[in-house]
Amino acid sequence: MSDHYFAATPVSKATPRTVTFSAYGQTYTLGSSSGVFSGDRLDLGTSVLLREAPAPPRPGTFLDLGCGWGPIASVLANQVPGATVWAVDVNSRALDLTRDNAARLGVADRVRVAVPEDVPDDVRFDQIWSNPPIRIGKPALHELLERWLPRLAPDGVAWLVVGRNLGADSLQRWLTEQGWRCDRHASAKGFRVLTVRRPA
Repeated sequence: MSDHYFAATPVSKATPRTVTFSAYGQTYTLGSSSGVFSGDRLDLGTSVLLREAPAPPRPGTFLDLGCGWGPIASVLANQVPGATVWAVDVNSRALDLTRDNAARLGVADRVRVAVPEDVPDDVRFDQIWSNPPIRIGKPALHELLERWLPRLAPDGVAWLVVGRNLGADSLQRWLTEQGWRCDRHASAKGFRVLTVRRPA
């Protein structure tokens, strides 16, 4: 039986794997598994995001929204010493893998792994990074973004990667209609990398 990657508790047997990829001039070998999003490789969207979006220029509090097995959270914590990275997902297996990968890189003390409900309400984020779960459907996706984008710091930025054929341009229009400054930062391999900021 297969699982949706957005299932809270995967029922399929875990099949451990390792995934090797490069980001910002460094090679990472991290643990993954079946029952999580893109469990056998670094998915193309996340690969595009990590190639096209610049690493944060200074430490801060960052959010990896829909962290999966933790490639973005791991890279951000490793790339920006002193940063605190919240890695948030609903999938318990993904969260366990993210904890393990943070420990593997020696950054576990700065990666806060949590289900959405466990992130304190007063935490604000200097940057939000996400390959959002488009397949949960447009209403649920909009609800997700309406929950987390308001938690950007006043001068914060969100980096989103969305497939062009999965509604990237309509999502950009919707975000603009909600009053956000949403710009296309890059396009590559069928994906858009969007930046989202508070209104000027």
